Amino acid sequence: MITTTYEEMLEKTGFLFWKTVGFSMRPLIREGKDTVIIKKRPEGRCKKYDTVLFTRPGVEGRGKYILHRILRVNPDGTYWIVGDNCTSGEIVREENVLGVLIAVNRKGRKVEVTSRKYQLYVRLWCAPYRMRFFLLRNKWFLLALWRLPRRIGGKILRKLGLRK
Repeated sequence: MITTTYEEMLEKTGFLFWKTVGFSMRPLIREGKDTVIIKKRPEGRCKKYDTVLFTRPGVEGRGKYILHRILRVNPDGTYWIVGDNCTSGEIVREENVLGVLIAVNRKGRKVEVTSRKYQLYVRLWCAPYRMRFFLLRNKWFLLALWRLPRRIGGKILRKLGLRK
């Protein structure tokens, strides 16, 4: 059996078609259902909000290749990268970045990163990182608050005999 690394595939063809594993990029990319198309890293620096495939040095197996979004481009040649479903990020060196996401295939439909729908997603979900941090950290509390009026309303209706 011949095994090819993602680095070799990107070097050979310039592209990588990859079915993702993990939930760190939800809601944009769903584990095992969506296929991402990665293009070899272009010359020069990546931009803020680019979704990049990078490696973690010294890590083998699951966790070696990560697909996350750049939220800050640092002047020292590093990036601050966070998954869309994560509350903490990490600093990644430019030489560890292998490629950049160009599209996501979902149910046979291709969503390109240049599309209006994708750009709207980035502006609404990724740009206000601090708010997302609060929402993800407190999602169970917020969900309980959302359901509270329904629970109270149901109890009141039952006491009035209008609901079983």
